[in-house]
Amino acid sequence: MTESLPDALMLDVLPPREGRIVILTGAGISKESGLDTFRDAGGIWSKVRLEDVATPQAFARDPEKVHAFYNMRRALNRTRKINPNPAHLALAELETQWPGEVLIITQNVDTLHEQAGSTSLLHMHGVHSKARCNACENTVDWTGDMSVRDVCGACGKAGGMRPHVVWFGETPLEMDRIGWALSNCDLFISIGTSGNVYPAAGFVAAIRRNGRAHTVELNLEPSAGASMFEESHYGPASRIVPAYVKALLASSL
Repeated sequence: MTESLPDALMLDVLPPREGRIVILTGAGISKESGLDTFRDAGGIWSKVRLEDVATPQAFARDPEKVHAFYNMRRALNRTRKINPNPAHLALAELETQWPGEVLIITQNVDTLHEQAGSTSLLHMHGVHSKARCNACENTVDWTGDMSVRDVCGACGKAGGMRPHVVWFGETPLEMDRIGWALSNCDLFISIGTSGNVYPAAGFVAAIRRNGRAHTVELNLEPSAGASMFEESHYGPASRIVPAYVKALLASSL
């Protein structure tokens, strides 16, 4: 395990040259782009009760309050100049340059991976810039404000349009595809995650039980599940991720 940031990373284990790589990203990778985290000291959940704005029960009880919270979040994203940082760009480069398959599974509801150029991407917690109808599950792009007066363009019902994000108590998206990817990868990299949010926090344990993939944590500091990883490198995502990707791509030449 490496607990400092060297000038050039030396990888503990090299994956097969055309092996499958699965990358899990969390709030830590986007924090350096200026986005607020949820669980850090001073994060979003220290300022607002998640039970009031991020559960199906909250939406059923007070949809206007839930809409107000997410309208505020979307407005902040529109007004602040938020761009991908070198970590996002490095992962997009890895997808392009690696001889095998690369899949990013992100817990983040921003679109910084897409802006950086990543295309092999699953948003397991949804995305802020979409809306979904509670009645028919139709999903559409949505960057402006939302209210109970909005009508679904697919089924015509009003009052059921909601942010396309996974709330507490709901099942994350794309879990079948994620399960297959975790069972069939050769390298699993976790970036910027706290290790406290399940089911994502359990991915490394599932992979270790499978016994196939090498597991790597790239983080600012050890996560709650750090002991589960076979290899770790710690430092700012904007430095540690490009360094790791550079070493990984060099190994494939």
